[in-house]
Formats: sequence, structure tokens, C-alpha cells
Amino acid sequence: MDFTSFLKNNIVMLDGGMGSLLQARGLAAGEAPERWNLTRPGDILAVQRAYFDAGSNLVIANTFGANPLRFSEEELSRIIPAAVAIARQAAAESLGSQEKFVALDVGPCGQLLAPYGTLGFEEAVRLFSRAVALGAAAGVDCIFIETMNDSYETKAALLAAKETCDLPVIVSNAYGEDGKLMTGASPEAMVAMLEGMGAAAVGVNCSLGPDALAPVVRRYLSAASVPVLLKPNAGLPRVEDGRTVYDVTPDAFAASVSELVREGVRLCGGCCGTTPEYIAALRAGIAGIQPVPVEPKDTTVVSSYTHALTFGKRPLVIGERINPTGKKRFRQALAERDMGYLLFEGIRQQEAGADILDVNVGAPGIDEPALLEESVREIQAVLDLPLCIDTSDPAAMERAMRLYNGKPLVNSVNGKPESLEAVLPLVAKYGGVVIGLTLDENGIPPTAQGRLAVARRILEAAQRYGIPRKNVIFDTLTMTVSAASDAAAVTLDSLEGVRRELGCHTSLGVSNISFGLPARDRVNAAFFTLALARGLSAGIINPLSESMMGALRAYCALSGLDESCLDYVAWSQAHPLTAGAEAAKPAAAGHAAAAGEEPVSALRRAIERGLTRDAARLAAEALQTREPLSLISEEVIPALNDVGEGFEKGRIFLPQLMMAAEAAGSACAEIKAALKGGKTASRSAFVLATVQGDIHDIGKNIVRLLLENYGFAVNDLGKDVPPETVAEAVVRLHAPLCGLSALMTTTVPAMEETIRLLRQRAPWCRIVVGGAVLTEEYARAIGADAYGRDAMATVRYAEQVEAELSAG
Repeated sequence: MDFTSFLKNNIVMLDGGMGSLLQARGLAAGEAPERWNLTRPGDILAVQRAYFDAGSNLVIANTFGANPLRFSEEELSRIIPAAVAIARQAAAESLGSQEKFVALDVGPCGQLLAPYGTLGFEEAVRLFSRAVALGAAAGVDCIFIETMNDSYETKAALLAAKETCDLPVIVSNAYGEDGKLMTGASPEAMVAMLEGMGAAAVGVNCSLGPDALAPVVRRYLSAASVPVLLKPNAGLPRVEDGRTVYDVTPDAFAASVSELVREGVRLCGGCCGTTPEYIAALRAGIAGIQPVPVEPKDTTVVSSYTHALTFGKRPLVIGERINPTGKKRFRQALAERDMGYLLFEGIRQQEAGADILDVNVGAPGIDEPALLEESVREIQAVLDLPLCIDTSDPAAMERAMRLYNGKPLVNSVNGKPESLEAVLPLVAKYGGVVIGLTLDENGIPPTAQGRLAVARRILEAAQRYGIPRKNVIFDTLTMTVSAASDAAAVTLDSLEGVRRELGCHTSLGVSNISFGLPARDRVNAAFFTLALARGLSAGIINPLSESMMGALRAYCALSGLDESCLDYVAWSQAHPLTAGAEAAKPAAAGHAAAAGEEPVSALRRAIERGLTRDAARLAAEALQTREPLSLISEEVIPALNDVGEGFEKGRIFLPQLMMAAEAAGSACAEIKAALKGGKTASRSAFVLATVQGDIHDIGKNIVRLLLENYGFAVNDLGKDVPPETVAEAVVRLHAPLCGLSALMTTTVPAMEETIRLLRQRAPWCRIVVGGAVLTEEYARAIGADAYGRDAMATVRYAEQVEAELSAG
């Protein structure tokens, strides 16, 4: 039986942890576990055979960190086949009679992807592709992507797997206590993206114990139309008699996970701290439980890197202003590749209430594929709204969909054969919700039934490509009422027919209705209201228009979608009715500055919004009248504090925090130049390192970025840093602060060894540690002074230590 067939009808028992078991067998601090496939294969074999004996159906090869960033091509080409062969041998030698399978284990590459880090998206895809190719050639049954805490890296790994082999791909992410990935993604956002791209199963592993992860798992079960997996830690780690132990026993672990299997989890096992004893207890715990059928969820969902957006709960606003049609200034910005103008248009629409941003850069003389790719990359770095990729150029569409961090809305496909053949394969490959325009090679049908016939053909074609009905919505085409008196009626009848007869959601470009008429906003608002009443799911409108947004708020209040009219009241108080009010006019050039803002206040807003180019320009302008260091103390630091507070309170997410830090850095670069090369760092020295044996430096790099912008003199030693090197740097700089990072359980001993050496060589130094495998209690137990739960917590601790040193 192949793995796909087994997964369809069975509960799949996974394996448990590997690192802690290898440490018990002598894995040294900082030693790469993957090399044991070559140097100590018997130990790997014994562990994996024990998991099969305990009842595992799927054992993961010892390849978690096997990628070209960590190993040479020659070594990698030996490590991965050896790992697969060992797991196969373990299955053959096991006494268990259950079905047995082997997966290639694909863990994080250890670097944050651009624009927040230095690793390009396509380079990440190439790295993962190489590992997958070696694993597939060695004969694995499936690919198991796990412990991913960034949605963009997760997409790169899944894309690599799907493009490199035809094996089923399981994808598991690591969530924090806030129920989000490190870079802010919700469970629903991850389900939307991964399911759209064709993952065979999705779920959760590592980071927390089964009870703490249960709320996240239940959100997966509510959202996913594919099997859901759970592979939690054995609770939280602590040190007991010099050993790392976990606080959930095998029986308690089995009881908690078994309950979630009863609720619908279809793949279950353990991660850090779990052993064959845990897996045996879990196998006994689920005995007799029948697999819960995986039910398709008939929800139309798009997503960004932070959240998912569901059609049908309320009318959605698709902001139309990132589009050159009829906009001379916008076309100029495109010709000049002025991304700041596009970003500011996006920000204004988000602040005005847009749910989705339409992105269209098609204009004469423009390299549309390159510019659309750049625009999507830049916009998603600053804004967390889902994007609508709007182009008739299939090459541009593919480049934008490929790098989009989420599940996009795609505008559009139509009934022409060449359109169906060009667009639908892209939607099937990259995932997305596609807008079907109800026109074909014969043009736009003049009747509602004609447009519905085109919609049916588009829907049938989509389903032939494996695109479910829920991922197709229809635009029944708004025609100009001044040219045909029945234009509005035909569009609205078509729209209602799509909802009633096809069961699909709808969108409309609303403003086309009023072309050639005076006071267009009045006509647009009236038509928008009529369309909403006939079942319009999403309007492509100008969210800066008070008439349009007012019509939407009023409709929601009148139709029972706004409980107690609270949203309508709040919006009306913020937008008092004035005589002759029409659509808001575009802001003048000077993207970050609203009307009446002085350059300095605009600088602070640019930093908070993450507008790197604007922050540099505005800092240079402000330096004409302000002292350089006053800009740092009165503008840069307050902006970072505001963003940091938003991050701590969960209002913004890590990518926004990092982009604000990047913008602050661009402003500081101008300030440094004004100081004639002098350094703006005016605070304590801070030594940073990822400990020996660990190549995962994402968290450390984030901390560095923030500390530098808060004025600390950071000495970043990099990753895989020996204890002696850390101690030498702290002593040489007489640094009062040192930060150590580790992602893997196998590298925590190296962290503890580094702390011991620092206590001997630099007793004055305060040590803060962070990483996915740590807790505050665990940090204290290995000798650290503080636990940095996240990057802002580390900054706050550094400020506290500096204040204490100054006071003392």
C-alpha cells in the first residue's frame, strides 16, 4: 500500500523526538546529528527501530538540518541517502506488523527570507529542492516539512517539494503561545496557503505541549479540507539533576493527544522530549478510535502572511487605487519605479478600510512581469492585507503568484480557451481564488443567461484542473449605464444568478457603471448598494470615497451584519456628513506626509509604516533644520517604541516590526552621514551569537536589527559560534550584555557551556538567551540571567540593565 492510500483511510502514527535520544547516546554539544548517519549509523538505526517497534507507521529520516547551507554537496549527497537507508532498515528489522513508511525530514534552513533577511525566495527554493531530490531518489514515501515558523519559508519548501517530485508532502508549522507563527501567520492563513498549493496534510509540531497546542489544532480542524497532524513536545523542558526533562508524562501525553484524535486529528506523534515510550502509550491510547472522515470545507478564502479572509461573512472591499487606468501620476510613478507612491496608496486604502488590495501595474512601455513582481514584493513587505494580483499577462501573473506570501485573489480568467489554458494551471499550482470574467471569444453576452453560461464553462474548466468550486468567484461585468439603460439590470441579474444557481461568490468593478456621467460617486454608491442587496460578495471600489464606504456601512447596518449598528456609528463619528462631500482626492507627492504634516512628524510616520525610502528622504530633509542626534532621540526612538508597543500588544507582527527597524536604519544612515561618519550608537556594547552547532540565526538577526536601532553597539559573532569565541569578544569589549540563541534541543548544551565559560571569564556580563526550545525556567536552570521571549523582550531587558548600570 502506498502512503497516500494509507493516509486516506487510517490514523497515521508518527514517530517521536530524535535529538535528546542521540544526546543520551553521546551526541556532543554543537555536533550535527545528521553526520551520525555516516559515522554512527547503528545508533540512528536503534532509535528508529524502537519507534517502529512502538507502533509508528511513519518514521522520519534523520535529515532535519540536511541542506546545502550546512553541508557541502559531497557530504549532503552521502548523508541523505544514508539516512533513508537506515530508516528503511529499521522498518525491515522492526518486530511490528503495522504498515511502515519512511519520510524525508525537511527542517528550516536557518535564515530569514528577504526582505526581512538576506536569503532570496528562489535561493531558498533551490536549497530545499536539492534535499528533496536526494531524498526522492533514495526512495522515501513522502516529504515531511516540519518546525517551520515563517510562512514564506514554508511556501518555499512546499514549492520546492512539489516542483522536484510527485510524492505526497506533509507540512507542519511551529506556533507560539499566542497561536501565531513567529512572523505572524494565523492557523487559518497557513491552511489556506498550504491547502491551495496541494499539501497532502497540514498541522502543528514542536514549540509546546499537547494541551497548549490544542486550540491551534482545533482551528486547523475547523479550516482544513485535508488531514491534520499533531506532533507536540512532551510539555516544557526543565533541568533536573543536571538533565533536561519534560513535564508531561507518556500517559498524560497519550491522553491529551488521543482526545484530539477523537476530534479529527489523523496523523499523531511527538516532538522534543518524546521517546518510544511516549509513542507506545499513544498507540495504546488511540486503539479502537475510528478515523474521523476529512470533510471538505466549502469556504472561499484568501490570505496574507498574517491572516485569512473569508468571503460571505460580510461584504469585502477590494481597494482599486493601485491601478494606472486614468491616473497620470500613477503612470509616472510606474515609469520611474517609484515604489513609495504605490506603498502610500496601499497604506491609505488600508487605513480607509480596504480588506484586499488590487495590484495592477499594466501600462504601455512597462515591463509588466518584472514590475508586478517587484510591486507585490514591496507591498507585502509593508502591508499585511491580502492582495489581488490583477493582470492579463500570464507571465506577470506567474511571477507575482510565485513569490506572493499567502493565498492571493487572482484577477482574472475568462471563457476564452487561451485564457483558461494559461491561467487555470497557475491557480492549480500556486493556489489562489480566481475571478472569472463572464466573457468569452464572442465578447460580453448581452443577457444574464448568456453570462451565466460562460460562468458555467469557466467553472467546469477549473474543476478539470483540480480547482474546487470554492476557489472560483465571478465578476459579471459592470457596463456603463449611460451607454445602455439596461446595463445595470443585466449585471445585477447575472450576479444574483451566480449566487443562486452556481453557489459561487462574486466581485464587481463598481465604478464602471458611471463612466461619462457627472457626480460619478453618487451613481457608484447607489449601484454598489443595489449590488450588495443582490448578493455581491466583494466590491472593487475606491475606499477613500466616503460615499462608497458610507453606502457599505449603511448596508451592513440595515441588513443585520452590524450588530447594534456599532460599526456604522463609529464610522459616522469619524466621517461626519458635510455638504457636497465627494470622493477623497489623492494626496500630493511626498508619500509619507498627510496634509499639513511637517517633515519631522512625517519621518516618524514613515518609520512606523516601514517606508524605508521615505524615511531616508525625510530624515535628510529634517537634517536641514534639526540636530542629528535630536532626530534619533525625538523621532527615531519614539517611532520604534510605538511600533514595539504594538508588537508587544499583538496589534502588529514581526515583519512589520522588522520593516520599521529597517526604515529607522535608513534614517540613521542619513544621520550618520550628517555626523561625518560618526557612529550613532551611544549605548552599551552587546555581544550576540547563535551557539556552536546551530545554524539557525533568524531570531538572533532580528534582535540585532532592533538593538542597533535602539542605539546599542552590537557585536554580532554570527552562527555556530564556539564558546571560546563568545567569551573572547565579551572580555575584549568588556561588554555588559551578551545574547545567545539556539533553535534545536541538541544545541542547548553548547549554550550552557558558553554560559559557564562566560561566568568564569566575564562575571560582570549579563546573559540573555532565546530560542524556540527554551523557557524562562529552563533559561534560569542553565545559568542565564534572563529569557528573551521575543526580540522586543530582549531590547527591554537591555534597556533595564543599562538603566541599572547607570544608576549604580
